Amino acid sequence: MKFHAHICDLPTYEVGKPLELVMREYGIATNEIIKLGSNENPFGVSPKAKETIIQNAHLASVYPDDSYYELKESLSQHYNVAHDNIIIGNGSDQIIEFCIYALCDSNTRIVTAKTTFAMYDIYAKHCNARILKTPDFSHNLDSMLMFYKKYKPTIIFLCTPNNPLGEALKKQDILSFLSKINEDCLVVLDCAYMEYCIHKNNEYAIYPQDIIHFSNVIYLGTFSKLYGLGGMRIGYGIANASVIANLHKLRPPFNITTLSLKAAISSLKDVDFVEKSLHNNFIEMQKYQNFAFQYSIEFLESYANFITFLLHNKLNSTKIGILLLQEGIVVRDLASYGLNAIRITIGTPKQNEIVFKKLAAIIEKQRSME
Repeated sequence: MKFHAHICDLPTYEVGKPLELVMREYGIATNEIIKLGSNENPFGVSPKAKETIIQNAHLASVYPDDSYYELKESLSQHYNVAHDNIIIGNGSDQIIEFCIYALCDSNTRIVTAKTTFAMYDIYAKHCNARILKTPDFSHNLDSMLMFYKKYKPTIIFLCTPNNPLGEALKKQDILSFLSKINEDCLVVLDCAYMEYCIHKNNEYAIYPQDIIHFSNVIYLGTFSKLYGLGGMRIGYGIANASVIANLHKLRPPFNITTLSLKAAISSLKDVDFVEKSLHNNFIEMQKYQNFAFQYSIEFLESYANFITFLLHNKLNSTKIGILLLQEGIVVRDLASYGLNAIRITIGTPKQNEIVFKKLAAIIEKQRSME
């Protein structure tokens, strides 16, 4: 059988050992693992969502209402948009796929920041589209505009706040940028961490209502981060009705589970859980910044639920990541991005105190070996 050449050339995603198995080899019990590598909510599932899941467990055998009416209604009220402005995805990742598959092939170009969410690149390669990355360390809209004018891309991805660096773009700068992009280029605003950004600084807050009048812009959101439903895989896209109508043609039936839909609706209503999570995030992030100052570590200001430490002074991100893993602490080594850096999800106060203690001991030992 002959597969597309660009598929044959793609590296196979290698699944590592299960985390529980790795920890068992280190003699660490599962309940002692501090998992701060995937930007999940450290408080887990919201109480209201958990109650909903338990109460509706009997519906696990039932296909969902494929119109997703109830969740769309909840999002419609939350963001003041119409049902036909919304598409529901198996995580916001799936909607990224829809956007690329709907528009791209080997003759198209996609523009992204140099260091941003890795899946843009991966999904582009599925279609043999060409990824063009701006040269700047973080998002630079001037560079983006220059690339747009020079290369005429089909899609531009703006990740704000940006994963894995944490920076965000000001609302007025984004709107000014969008006004300069013709309707033949789709701009994807990946706003998976926007709730944190809104809480921190309203200048950087952007809502679906701000972009709904553009015919070539889509806003992506997710229930995987603030709302604590990463394991239930549910995201959404909000855009002009014509964009959504075309993306719906790629959506497979029943792409979201019945329980995921009900949990998402309950999560949106759990205001206390949301406020607790946001408050904890930025109180604890300040502690990470203080730690960085104490140990002369460069960090990036973050508008999300993680902080990125840039390691110098002969500290190696891969080695630090492995040494923390041996202590039962999981962080994200950013070596795959070409960075000597680690990204740490902001945990609970108890988790973070353990991280500070273990990381301080590792840093001091590594520096003493110089």
